[in-house]
Amino acid sequence: MVQVIPIDQPSVAPLTMPDRFRKEIVYFMSPAEGDAAPTLGKNEYWIQAHDAAKWLDDGFFSLVSPLDAESVAEIELSEDQEIWLEWMVQHNICTVKIA
Repeated sequence: MVQVIPIDQPSVAPLTMPDRFRKEIVYFMSPAEGDAAPTLGKNEYWIQAHDAAKWLDDGFFSLVSPLDAESVAEIELSEDQEIWLEWMVQHNICTVKIA
């Protein structure tokens, strides 16, 4: 199991997720471009609040093929991913660390 630690909401208790989440979180991270992007450390991830809310509302996220930018797959959220996104949205969390 891994702990998802909220960096920008330190009063919120960490969320326990399955080990595979360490590899899955990269599908959700926001590009570190522009003025809004925070400086991140090792194992830290930034997810924009509006994206988290949209994925939760839609029940899926889109994944672009690294080989063909025109190939996009819609991936249904797993139960664990949905729990994590609910936690993010409920507590207004955007930056997390995986430990």
